Amino acid sequence: MNDRLHQLAVFVRTVETGSFSKTAREFGLSQPSVSRTIAALEQRLGVKLLTRTTRQLSLTGAGEALLVRAREALAGIEEAENAARGADRLSGILRVALPPTYGVRQIVPLLPDFLERHPSLRVDLMMSDRYENLIAEGADMALRLGELADSTFVTRKLAVARRLFVASPAYLAGRGAPQSLADLSRHHLIGGPGDGGDQNWMAERGGVSEVQPVDPRVRTRSAAGAVACASAGLGIAIASTWMCGLELASGALVEVLANYRLDPITAYVVFPAGRRPSQKARAFSDYLEQALAASHSHGEY
Repeated sequence: MNDRLHQLAVFVRTVETGSFSKTAREFGLSQPSVSRTIAALEQRLGVKLLTRTTRQLSLTGAGEALLVRAREALAGIEEAENAARGADRLSGILRVALPPTYGVRQIVPLLPDFLERHPSLRVDLMMSDRYENLIAEGADMALRLGELADSTFVTRKLAVARRLFVASPAYLAGRGAPQSLADLSRHHLIGGPGDGGDQNWMAERGGVSEVQPVDPRVRTRSAAGAVACASAGLGIAIASTWMCGLELASGALVEVLANYRLDPITAYVVFPAGRRPSQKARAFSDYLEQALAASHSHGEY
């Protein structure tokens, strides 16, 4: 990368991360080197781009104007290089933020085929239960489950999965299977993410919605934790088929209250706002949509 492009790339990532030190780590530079690079860019352009305080960086008017065009220029260069290589020869690093359990169970098994199609591409799976700041973390895209709180993201609906009540055969052998939502008051329950909260569980039977107050004996903030607790015989949990499909197939868990319908859960692709999704991100999201649709048609959801 020549000096001018290097300066622009360092400037963009410094603004996005809000940190000289984080940018330095990404580029393999020292923090003073990043500062000197920004200073050299300002000197070359003859304008002030950043206002630095002890706590934060803020853009000047000139900096805001440059940021928009610099992002477009850098993205355009990447697009041009990939176009020259051909659609089947993507290269570089694709950074994807995603929840760990969903990533391990649904996305990782799909990676071998995708990477075989694009042998020059590398993937950084940024698995975390917390929602990353996509721009600050440098992610090209994220996979999110459930309703999206921030409407400023550029999103794409990826797939939908069924949610159901599950328990282990051993638990049901000891306490019996519930026949109605009201019967849950006599059972041990496992509260987990996406179950509608710890106060009430809601489901529909015969077109009629029912609400049951609940007081889970075990609570967990992890979908994997809820499935593990149910498999261990600790009680009844709510889980999506994405999360408990393996346990259902093996018999470690069985569905209960099968005549009830829970709201399904949706997976979304989320792209950072303020920029056009990279060709790598678009190609991966296209691939995932097709691969997950194929899984759905084969009855795996």
